[in-house]
Amino acid sequence: MMKATEAVAKRLGKLKPRVAIVLGSGLGFLADEVADPIRIPYRTIPGFPEPGVAGHKGELVAGKLEGVPVVVQAGRFHLYEGHPAAVAGLPARVFAELGVEVLIVTNAAGGVRRTFPGGTLMLIADHINLMWRNPLIGQPEPGEERFPIMHAPYDQELRTLAREVARDSRIPMEEGVYVALLGPSYETPSEVRMLERLGADAVGMSTVPEVLVARSRGLRCLGFSIITNPGAGITGEALSHEEVLAVSEQVARKVAVVVKGVLQRIK
Repeated sequence: MMKATEAVAKRLGKLKPRVAIVLGSGLGFLADEVADPIRIPYRTIPGFPEPGVAGHKGELVAGKLEGVPVVVQAGRFHLYEGHPAAVAGLPARVFAELGVEVLIVTNAAGGVRRTFPGGTLMLIADHINLMWRNPLIGQPEPGEERFPIMHAPYDQELRTLAREVARDSRIPMEEGVYVALLGPSYETPSEVRMLERLGADAVGMSTVPEVLVARSRGLRCLGFSIITNPGAGITGEALSHEEVLAVSEQVARKVAVVVKGVLQRIK
């Protein structure tokens, strides 16, 4: 971790990011809106692999967004690519070492709640970790809690700001529980029914490792899911990754409006 942090800090120079933003599928354009960008390819950061999923770039982009110093992660590391949980959580550890105070995570997800059609924007209120992996296993890194409290993983104040921005911008936004599975296969109809009974509203294959690390370091977290499709068995329709990307891109502009509105209000 220290080598990765040193490599990033050297490139940032005097810039001290306050907010880190992890971009999910379809949100890559937000990195291009960062003012005076400093682009750091993953290949120049020790321990950062190249992303292997369509729609994910492989770079950190630092600068200012809505006047707030930020670092944007364009391309995340998924456990289903074969990475250990510690690798998926490595960027969050680097962000914490850089002095980041807020982590904003975004993702594409399937709808488990039956009233969530494709194209729904969901504010994450809580999550369920069914990846059976945790990036905090092993000896704690310096500055990390051994047993982080997870009673409020997604910051209530930030969620209130997000709801206010969505309301003022007339952007429909639901709120619910995100469940993370290991993947890479999509869920079966029986699995979706199981998740529904467990209390999940959306299902995906990311986000939780980063939030676990962030909370262990005391970062405040805010999360958004783009519901790209109803889960298997709800409508009987098949799904493809291309469809996921297409719907993500349609809703991504709304996510960007809310994220930028939150930045304006915490500035």
